[in-house]
This record gives sequence, structure tokens and C-alpha cells, in this order.
Amino acid sequence: MALIHFEFESQFTGHNEDVYIIMPDKKRNQTPEEFYGNGKKYPVLWLLHGTFGGYSDWIRKSNIETYACEHDCIVVMMGVGNADYESWPAFTLGYDATRYVTEELMPLVYNWLPASNKREDNFISGLSMGGGGTMKFALNFPEKFAAAAVLSSCPRNLDAQKEQLEELWNKKPSELPGMSIRQYNQMHRYDSVDEYLNSISNTWRKLDEQVAAGTDLPRFMFAIGTEDGGYENMQKFLKHADEIGLPYEYHEGPGRHEWRVWERDIQIAFKFFGFGDEEQGNIF
Repeated sequence: MALIHFEFESQFTGHNEDVYIIMPDKKRNQTPEEFYGNGKKYPVLWLLHGTFGGYSDWIRKSNIETYACEHDCIVVMMGVGNADYESWPAFTLGYDATRYVTEELMPLVYNWLPASNKREDNFISGLSMGGGGTMKFALNFPEKFAAAAVLSSCPRNLDAQKEQLEELWNKKPSELPGMSIRQYNQMHRYDSVDEYLNSISNTWRKLDEQVAAGTDLPRFMFAIGTEDGGYENMQKFLKHADEIGLPYEYHEGPGRHEWRVWERDIQIAFKFFGFGDEEQGNIF
């Protein structure tokens, strides 16, 4: 497989960004002229990392190169720190992970590489925080993706938690236990809790709005380990998805919030995307 390590200065994050891009491999029975000169545009999987992760996670911790090679596609893996694939305008020069992906990295890949920019050839997936990012991109930019695979993550009904969120809003950062500082900081990018609830963070509400409007959404797949701490939330979300009439495919299996689960589920995602079982590239 061919692996590109790309580094460039980003307009939307204010510093240099690293990106790993897996490229389709020349079959050994082809000449370089036949392969590199064929003019083919390849499907693209935009693959997102989770909290505490980065652009190299999928390369270091999974066999994603093998799966990409089997299915003859491009895989783009960017890093956004713990920014939740959202905008943080008060961070140094401003850090906009959403526009970085949609308005900078996507045009770069489509125009510099043999990547198809057609909706039917573009797919998105991610684990944990990256699963949340997958929902945000799929719901707010549905015209860009044919399908989305959300791994070990699902929307939460933030509107139903408004009272607790207002209580959190009024606390001091020093009073916050554990990971609640994350949601506190998310909310305080805005002028009020209501503004936060109307933001890109509230994928539960956005999904309801898009389904009610009859928006042509990407196909959705959800997957999780049965011992994952978010399993109960997943069941609540799937019940809601059924109630609003969202079509989706669901997979579960043994496992916690860990790479053994994501290694299994990304292979299921490739089949869900429709790449099929036929091996295309050099898998050794």
C-alpha cells in the first residue's frame, strides 16, 4: 500500500497539520504506466480519531491499510486534538476543525490526488469522539457523503438535559469533576445554553430536524461493544431513531471502548459502504 504523510499550514487551525493518506496500490501484474496513467478517480473514506488521539491512530492501532488495499480506496486520516470536530474561535488564532475538514482538507484531496469528489464515492466513519464528528459532518453536510459509520458513539438528547446543563453553565471550572470540564468549555463558546443547544454539538436535535424536513441523508450504520459504557445511551438513541423513522444498520458484539472493537467494526463498515468482498490490491 502507498502511504502519504502530508504536512501543511492550515488556514483554519492556525498551525501546521499532519495528515495520513492511504493510496491505492499498483497491482503487481500492472506496469507503472498502466496504473498511474489510468486517470481513475478513487472512492474516499474520511476516517476520524477519538479523544486523546490523532492523525496516526488508525495507522498505529489497526489494520486499516490492509482493508483499504483490499477495497481499492483512498483513506484520509486527519488530527484535530480534542476539538470535537468543531470550531473553537477563542483558542489562540482560532481553531475551526469543521472548516478545516470541509473547506480545506477536502478540496486539497480532491484537487491534488486521484480522489472522486462525487457524493456516491465519499464515506465517513470514526470512533468515539470521531463517531460524534461523523454524525456532525453527515447531518450538517449530507450532500458530501453517501454513507456514515458511527463507531462506539451516538447522539445524546441535550434538550432533555437543559436543566443540568444550565446548572453546569453556572459553575466555576475548579468545581467541575472529571470530564464535565469538556462540556462546560463546549457550552462557553456561546453566549447561552440555548445558543449551545442550537449549535452543531446538538446532533440529536439536528437529526430530528433533518428527518422531519425529508433531507436526503447519508445511509447510517451504528456499532458498539456490549460492555461499552455508552451501550445504554446507544439503545436509547436507537429507540428514538426508530420513532422518527431513521433508516440505519446496527451491529453489536462483545467488547468495551477499545481498539479490538473498532478493528472489528471498521471491517463491517467497509461492507456497509458497499465496497464488497472482492480483493483489489496487494494485501501483503
